[in-house]
Amino acid sequence: MKSLFACLCWGCLLSLAALQSASAQPTPAAVSPATKRLPLEGQWQGPLPVPGGKLDVRIAITELANNAYFATLDVPQQRLSRVPMEVKVQGDTVTFSSAEVGCRFVSRRQPDGPKLVGQWEQPGYKTALILQYSPLPPPPKNFKFQPPYRIEEVTITVPADGVKLSGTLTTPAGQGPFPAVVLLSDMGPQTRDAAFADYNLFGGIADYLTRHRVAVLRFDDRGVGRSAGDSRLITTPLRVQDAQAALNFLRARPLLDVTRLGLLGHGEGANVALLAAAQPLPPAFVVSLAAAGVPGREHLAYQQALGRADGQPDTAQANETRRQELQLQDIRRQAEKMRASGANSAQVETFLAQQQMRQRSAQKKQIEANLKKQQTLIDVVRQTPDNTQARAILENMLRQFYPTMAAAQVLSTAEWMTTPWYRYYLDFNPLQGLAGVRCPVLLLHGTEDVQVNPAVNLAPLEKNLKGSISLTVKRLEGLNHQFQPPMADWPLVGGQSQPVFSPVALETIHDWILPTTQTAK
Repeated sequence: MKSLFACLCWGCLLSLAALQSASAQPTPAAVSPATKRLPLEGQWQGPLPVPGGKLDVRIAITELANNAYFATLDVPQQRLSRVPMEVKVQGDTVTFSSAEVGCRFVSRRQPDGPKLVGQWEQPGYKTALILQYSPLPPPPKNFKFQPPYRIEEVTITVPADGVKLSGTLTTPAGQGPFPAVVLLSDMGPQTRDAAFADYNLFGGIADYLTRHRVAVLRFDDRGVGRSAGDSRLITTPLRVQDAQAALNFLRARPLLDVTRLGLLGHGEGANVALLAAAQPLPPAFVVSLAAAGVPGREHLAYQQALGRADGQPDTAQANETRRQELQLQDIRRQAEKMRASGANSAQVETFLAQQQMRQRSAQKKQIEANLKKQQTLIDVVRQTPDNTQARAILENMLRQFYPTMAAAQVLSTAEWMTTPWYRYYLDFNPLQGLAGVRCPVLLLHGTEDVQVNPAVNLAPLEKNLKGSISLTVKRLEGLNHQFQPPMADWPLVGGQSQPVFSPVALETIHDWILPTTQTAK
């Protein structure tokens, strides 16, 4: 068998010790809603015909909560254990591939039984292969999942004031050198995962990119989590210093390619990344997720008009999501009543379209009314430099404008609107200095982003970044400000919809970073 696999390139392509020491898990592969119901989770096993005998091939598949699968390959006779395999599902075709082994199995799920039938391919060898299904064995006691990459808790020191930021560096398995990216959060104090409820925006990005050969550094904002500093005193320029310190930290790290270190920011973090790219020692590239392109006071007024009136990073999106859920449930109940009463499909579809138009019209009117109130509040802040006096006026006006607002929220909102960050951001121009950006830039916006409307914000950014080496602009259909797909496409976990970062957005980011950094190098 050994001589055979030497011919098939397995023995020469694999370094078993290195592969096993990495404790590799497989790479998730997104699947479309049309195929996510295909039952694949389990162990698929069968004999692989080879000249002079056969090898026992086992592929273990686990279904993830984000409409993806991961798989591992075991070939006991070759001492191959838990080799990661990518999984792609299109209709009833399931394709497994492993770059480490240099093999591919293109199969079809048979409707008449638990069986995968297809063709196994390796360099210089092809053969038919049939794998039979069996349930996955239960995990051992005290089992702890270990991602297929290095995880290191790190501390970043900001030279300007000595503040220490606590973060996590994830580095792919292998020798490198790897490209790397620093993640920069949206406005408001946030943890390294940019977590809100059950949704970890940065945690998902970091896991995906690191599995796909891009190292990721993410850190707690000042005064949050295990980071030092005072979140109340932070300003946008100070955030630029933090981003520069994180980049310098990566420049001194082994296994990373110093010529391929970039910044990926979300919301205000995207503007911070662009500002840092116009400074000395810039990043090699910038990925911008929903950056603002309008003056700060316009952006803040619109954000607060949507319901983000307490300075918390995801309040507007959470409020909007809850409102949509309740309205959607009510509309569905009405549609079901229509069907039960004998309405045909065309009548139900017309009803649903009308309800959607009414929702948009009502939402627009509400935002316009709130916008006038927020502009009045902002004028108070700009015209009243004394914080104590400004807070007293703001608290009084907030109670008048929003009688149902809780007393604690009134106080926290007034305090937030008089912080150094808020006062600075009112006069912030996100376009200033962008002409000095010379590195490749990827601008991404979701078409359903109600917080940073791409129709308003994207064009000014695009215009002012035309001097960069390479500018790529993409509008991702159906995604909101958190880069989540429509709720109808969220996977169900325990009967509840689970928010996920869009697989399309993840692939777009990764597929842009790798060739961009290779070209720049």
